[in-house]
Amino acid sequence: MSTEYWFNVRTREVEEGAQSSWKHLLGPYSTREEAAEALKRVEANNEAWDEEDEEFQIWDDAKDAEPPS
Repeated sequence: MSTEYWFNVRTREVEEGAQSSWKHLLGPYSTREEAAEALKRVEANNEAWDEEDEEFQIWDDAKDAEPPS
């Protein structure tokens, strides 16, 4: 089995193999480098989802503003 790397959000360190509590880990990642970039990936995903949420909110607001037929 190949080595898995995890990013610990509490210590902000990469772990080789899951050494800490699962509630503190992001992963698994194939490489140490991917694990080290985990928070950047999380931030990018969160920004994309926030933008999607805004688009849905605009659509919902427009739908609610339409007069009943």
